Amino acid sequence: MIKNLWVLAALVVASAPALAQQEEETLVAGDFHSGGFGAPVVKLGEVADDFAVFVGGRGGWIINHTFVLGGGGYGLANDVDLDGDGVRDIEFGYGGLELEYINSSSKLIHFTIYTLIGGGGISTNIGEDGVFVLEPTLNGELNVTSYFRVNAGVGYRWVSGIDTPGLSSSNMSSFMGMVALKFGAF
Repeated sequence: MIKNLWVLAALVVASAPALAQQEEETLVAGDFHSGGFGAPVVKLGEVADDFAVFVGGRGGWIINHTFVLGGGGYGLANDVDLDGDGVRDIEFGYGGLELEYINSSSKLIHFTIYTLIGGGGISTNIGEDGVFVLEPTLNGELNVTSYFRVNAGVGYRWVSGIDTPGLSSSNMSSFMGMVALKFGAF
């Protein structure tokens, strides 16, 4: 029995250098690159069957030229008339977490897919309401310089949780087009 323990101990000591030379396994391996950007954004769509312009901004941390973890915020910039009396009857702003996949970032023209998951507020002459917003978007992106990109695409703003009389998820949700001017280290 003691002889077996000595053999086992000798095997452990002999294999220690081989174990120490094994490469550590990690979720992210190889070269790692980190960057970031900020961007003014304009979005065009509808709110309550009226033309709507949203302005705002977004920014994020770019991981390995492929994935963005960031956030954005947008506000309704034009008048939306709910009652047909020519008066701005609604204010709407939203924002949240934005996750983006960038395909072939180094190519002159490439595409991105991003989704905003967040919330917002709607204010009318009747009252105020908090809402949930989900906004998936497909974009084309042009590398203008190493620090400037133009991003344009289409998406859908899905709004839920509306309790204000005269408003519904369907008339606050809309297809939309967007343009962003991204500045940063890509």
